[in-house]
Amino acid sequence: MNIAVDAMGGDHAPGEIVRGALMAAAHFPDIEITLIGDEAKIRPHVAGEERISIIHTDEVIEADDEPVRAVRRKKNSSMVRMAEEVKEGRAEACISAGNTGALMAAGLFVVGRAAGIDRPALAPTLPTLDGRGFVFLDVGANVDAKPEHLQQYALMGHAYAKNVRGVEKPRIGLLNVGTEDQKGNETTKRAFALLKETNLHFIGNVEARDLLQGVADVVVADGFAGNVALKTIEGTALALFSLLKQTLTSGVAAKLAAAVLKPKLAGLKKMMDYSEYGGAALFGLNAPVIKAHGSSDANAIFHAIRQAREMVVHDVIGTIRAELERA
Repeated sequence: MNIAVDAMGGDHAPGEIVRGALMAAAHFPDIEITLIGDEAKIRPHVAGEERISIIHTDEVIEADDEPVRAVRRKKNSSMVRMAEEVKEGRAEACISAGNTGALMAAGLFVVGRAAGIDRPALAPTLPTLDGRGFVFLDVGANVDAKPEHLQQYALMGHAYAKNVRGVEKPRIGLLNVGTEDQKGNETTKRAFALLKETNLHFIGNVEARDLLQGVADVVVADGFAGNVALKTIEGTALALFSLLKQTLTSGVAAKLAAAVLKPKLAGLKKMMDYSEYGGAALFGLNAPVIKAHGSSDANAIFHAIRQAREMVVHDVIGTIRAELERA
């Protein structure tokens, strides 16, 4: 199995990207990794790993590039060349921590949209207090969505939660402004009715305040609401950890308490760390495409590669296709 990785995407490229790839190659003997990017910058980090190869490119899609224009004009960029490795069948999956919009464009234009999918969805797995985590889609691939799109998101999320995350009977929730059946706008009301008609374990509407409580294994939303909820969760978590740090360094007594609590706090931070779950999968394409966080370190890249590998091993793309045919 070969996994293509954009070595130039993200805040800490290429060093952290390559280190994450080395960790993955050492841990998974059944994978090979192709790093795409500036060979002169990548080669010093590789250290002779036989199952890691390099494809040299001299262009990079930057964070502030207009996504579609960049994909069309920068044909020799690390991200586009990465997607082409998948399209041409030389790699089974690809990963980038670069420009999110450009990766979605490369996924659509190069890797290609899967048959039967109207709109792809961006789907991270987020942590929960019980340690189970949940799949959340869409968080920004499409700002608007029709009820039928939300139904497709639920089917794709179900396939991923069951086959990759090992949840035997994933609970599907619809993000809404209340838990009552008739809550929401016309889109969510119609989506509710469509989800009730499926064979999925649909538990009904769920509220944003309950997401981290583990209320569902898969939560579906349009890209606007999903992205707002995601950014709110991220911002709240960062603010809470910042306040906690300020409190525990505010005086001698607080610092002594911090020394005692340090192991527990480290465990809490690890439990709520998004990087432990991999990246955000772009569901609805012809092959697994993973968007790693822009600030990904080596550990986050390792887990993104693990996630891509699991999607290939469990044939998530084929399973999604079968789910849609049965719907």
